[in-house]
Amino acid sequence: MSENNGTDVVPLTRKNKVGLVLAGLLGLLDTTNFFSIPAQEPDTPGPPTAILVADGVLGVITVIAVVYTWRTLNRAGSRVVAGSRILSVITALPALFVGGVPAWVVLVVAVFTILSVVVIALVLTRPAPEAAVR
Repeated sequence: MSENNGTDVVPLTRKNKVGLVLAGLLGLLDTTNFFSIPAQEPDTPGPPTAILVADGVLGVITVIAVVYTWRTLNRAGSRVVAGSRILSVITALPALFVGGVPAWVVLVVAVFTILSVVVIALVLTRPAPEAAVR
């Protein structure tokens, strides 16, 4: 019997591939936050600069983890993708609960959150077990 240490190379399923592509797109969208950092004006509406930078970094981590997972087929990379997406969603959730946020921003955050949950489920989906060999 072989030991399973969690780093076995397992082919990516179609669900994994779809999840990785969507995660990569979300990661690329997050990296655009680097370009939307406002000038240091304290009264500027929108998320704090620290959140914009954190989301940009999480986007870069997501993209790197997607490429790593796709190329190496290592399941650890998919966990990094899921973790970075979870943290990205957590940073966006206050927009749903803070007053004065435009309705279109709330809608974008809601769609982003739902899409991220779907991505996490797809990326973490394990392949179906093979039929037992007799």
